[in-house]
Amino acid sequence: MADSPIFLVGCQRSGTTMLRLVLDSHSRISCGPETRFLPDLRRIVDEKRDWPRLARFGFPREDWLRRIAGFFGGVHADYAAGRGKARWADKTPLYALSIDFVTEVFPDAQIVHVIRDARDVVVSHRKRFGYWSAVKCVVKWPRYIRTARAFGAQLPPEQYHELRYEEAVAQPDKTLRELFEFLGEEWEESVLEYADRSHDVADKYTVEADKRRAAAGTDAAIYASRVGTYRRELDPFLRLLVFLFSGPMLKELGYR
Repeated sequence: MADSPIFLVGCQRSGTTMLRLVLDSHSRISCGPETRFLPDLRRIVDEKRDWPRLARFGFPREDWLRRIAGFFGGVHADYAAGRGKARWADKTPLYALSIDFVTEVFPDAQIVHVIRDARDVVVSHRKRFGYWSAVKCVVKWPRYIRTARAFGAQLPPEQYHELRYEEAVAQPDKTLRELFEFLGEEWEESVLEYADRSHDVADKYTVEADKRRAAAGTDAAIYASRVGTYRRELDPFLRLLVFLFSGPMLKELGYR
């Protein structure tokens, strides 16, 4: 499946941006900015939305799916070709809720689902988006995990791969080698130093990344100091909410 589209998904603030840059550093893979709009195109073929009206054009549903794939995939393919890359990937966390549609449009797509400890995800939401976002995250996180895993369970093993953020930063060489093996790509050591490569990211990301590395006292692109931040940064109220709403999924995933 070495030429299949790659979709990188997971609850926001789970490390998907880091993995996006890792993929984008590979000589064959291009992973550009988030698209976010693919689920909006679903309404075209949705029986409860636009399909009853659009079906009157006389084109079968499969034809509309082909046109959606041509448009969406064409944008990525042209972007990849312009950067000298042979294969494209899309990093959009939101697509964790739409893997069924993603694989309907792209039947050969490979899904990489990034999972991170809900407690650290909640902390990251509070820092990045504010307290109310952290409160909502305790419900959002298990919904993303549950939905993506349910869709993933219906796919063959060569199409769905789970990657734990904690393992990726603690053992990047091992974890990322396994990722590229799943993708059918040759291993390249340079992906571990993705920060040395040029990527199409907002300036604020580079500034934030530099600040985080400085705070961690490292100049490495991948580091583990953000694992377990909840132990010192999660207040009692958010801890209670996480226990009530995210606790069962944390237990199911083996987090202690």
